[in-house]
Amino acid sequence: MADETTTRPNARKLREGVVTSAGMDKTAVVTVTTRKPHPLYNKTMVRTKKLYVHDETNDAKLGDKVRVQETRPLSKLKRWRLVEVLERAR
Repeated sequence: MADETTTRPNARKLREGVVTSAGMDKTAVVTVTTRKPHPLYNKTMVRTKKLYVHDETNDAKLGDKVRVQETRPLSKLKRWRLVEVLERAR
């Protein structure tokens, strides 16, 4: 194992999104929404991305706001893991 004081050369990406599906075992689908201006017209565009997230304890429920972190490939589609649930769905 590497020394605990060493840091990774490239920090793993963190994203925040909303759980849109939690029907699978230990997997959730999180939708991440980003807003950025159009390169020419400067109108704000909304981009959405669906991330397949590893949820070891099946903690995330539909509608929860969660934070996810990039990780090694865990399956064909899963490349993210659940860090924490920020806000529960009402």
